Amino acid sequence: MKQTFYERIGEAVYRERLENGLEVCVVPKPGYAKKYAFFATRYGGMDTRFCLNGTWMDTPAGIAHYLEHKMFDTREGNALQELAKNGAEPNAFTSNAMTGYYFDSTDHFEENLKILLSFVSIPYFTDESVAKEQGIIAQEIRMIEDNPDWQIYTRMLKALYHTSTARTSIAGTVESISHITAQTLYDCHKAFYTPSNMILTVVGEVDPIHVVDLARRVLPRVGGGAIARDYGQEPEGVAQRETAMEMEVASPQFLVGFKCRSVPDGEDYLRAAVVGDLACDLLLGESSPLYHRLYDAGMINTSFGGAYEMMPGVAYLYAGGDSKQAPAVLEAICQESRRLQEQGVDQAFFQRARRAAFGSNLRGLNSFENIAVTLTEGYFHGYDPFRFPQVFDSITPEDITDFLRENVTQERSVLSQILPRSGEKGGNKA
Repeated sequence: MKQTFYERIGEAVYRERLENGLEVCVVPKPGYAKKYAFFATRYGGMDTRFCLNGTWMDTPAGIAHYLEHKMFDTREGNALQELAKNGAEPNAFTSNAMTGYYFDSTDHFEENLKILLSFVSIPYFTDESVAKEQGIIAQEIRMIEDNPDWQIYTRMLKALYHTSTARTSIAGTVESISHITAQTLYDCHKAFYTPSNMILTVVGEVDPIHVVDLARRVLPRVGGGAIARDYGQEPEGVAQRETAMEMEVASPQFLVGFKCRSVPDGEDYLRAAVVGDLACDLLLGESSPLYHRLYDAGMINTSFGGAYEMMPGVAYLYAGGDSKQAPAVLEAICQESRRLQEQGVDQAFFQRARRAAFGSNLRGLNSFENIAVTLTEGYFHGYDPFRFPQVFDSITPEDITDFLRENVTQERSVLSQILPRSGEKGGNKA
């Protein structure tokens, strides 16, 4: 195995690529009783169109999330129950570009790891169990569709993008999941749940060699080929400048979104993520001049916040909260972006924000889960996330103003609002 020691953060990582293409990462944590295992595939809610055996397949929205739900079924019963019997705490999640299965435990770690690798790599579906799951997930979808936060965010993405599958809800719709069959799930598992499309990350006081040997014994010897995916050909401009919906809310809620330039996988991906996060903090974070002006004017309250996000083929900066003056807030953000472009970022503020962001990344290393997910995302996108100290060293105020000039403009903006019902039956949708 190859060992890399990162002196500035005091962490060591053991890595090995198995013959079947699986990447194995082990981060030793001597003296800790807890051990954490994360087994992930590069397959998420955006991967609805892909090429399998030379044939392009269009699959229903929500299928990656649906597959995650069904993967715990085994011929012998349920893997969740088996892991729980051994004192493990297992779970799973599906994001736009990843599905991950994990557990933490203090005892029986190798036995639990064997169970994890086995049930994720060996699917077992029946038509009856798949049909039963449709009712469960449909109920989950209806619940999130009644959530104003979900509606405002989803509608913002649909306003930003014309064709990108970023528009697609991870859970899908009640209608879309009705087309999922056991065969559809088997096809998607065959395409994406192959060792060459996956990574196993283990954090804790474990022997890296034992982890690798166990993975070799349990997993298939053949890894599978590369998966061609189609995320949609996205034009430059936004799809819709404004969108509004009435719901049962006490006060208006909003999100403003900015359609940012996408960044290809590789070393620049990490740098773009750091620049985007810093730009968000400097433009509209709680310590920013803009935040204080808007708050003092009563245009926002403590619910206001923002973030920078990156997905396959897309990136966007967004911010929002409660406000009765959402259009004015959007205009103020655009004006502040122009001011920073023209006058530059205050040096002292920039240094404070950079130190705070660096400290946040450093504190993240206290979380076994965060370490595993960060290493997984880095592997899937072709960069080493533990090189973040060197990346922070390289960021300048000019990088921030260049980012704002390119991305945070009126032309690249959308406004998504959830408004209180006017009293008219059914409200309005736009």
